[in-house]
Amino acid sequence: MNIESIVREYIDKSFHLSLGTCVDNKPWVCEVHFAYDEHLNLYWRSLKSRRHSQDIAVNPRVAGNIVHQHALTDVPHAIYFEGSAELVTDDAERQRIYPYFKQRLNTSEEKLEEARRDDGHQFYKVTVEKWYAFGQFDGDVVQKYELDWQGGPAAAK
Repeated sequence: MNIESIVREYIDKSFHLSLGTCVDNKPWVCEVHFAYDEHLNLYWRSLKSRRHSQDIAVNPRVAGNIVHQHALTDVPHAIYFEGSAELVTDDAERQRIYPYFKQRLNTSEEKLEEARRDDGHQFYKVTVEKWYAFGQFDGDVVQKYELDWQGGPAAAK
């Protein structure tokens, strides 16, 4: 079972993810449109004033999932992740990751200029440490598969 292949194939067919944050034992979940790179780092854009952005500034530990909608009669499949999130402040790094947004979400270059303004939508990154695939990927049994990504390709910057 190649869990990395399952993760790559699944997230390539998705455009939004649920992102979970927590500060002072108060959890929060939001939906964001995302892009990703070859190392399976996840990226999205958001305002610093949003609760999830403020939470990440205090506690960078995040978790989330990527789920395709399905009927009640379908076998559920989902991809889960956990890792560390950060605000991307370096302009060269924003330039590097912008093509992922352009390719996946048809994001205009004006978004790069907007990220240079403190009140604009900023780029955020999750360095994923663990991926999980839940579903019927191998045979007739619904299972949870784990891919320990820490120290793997996602660790490359």
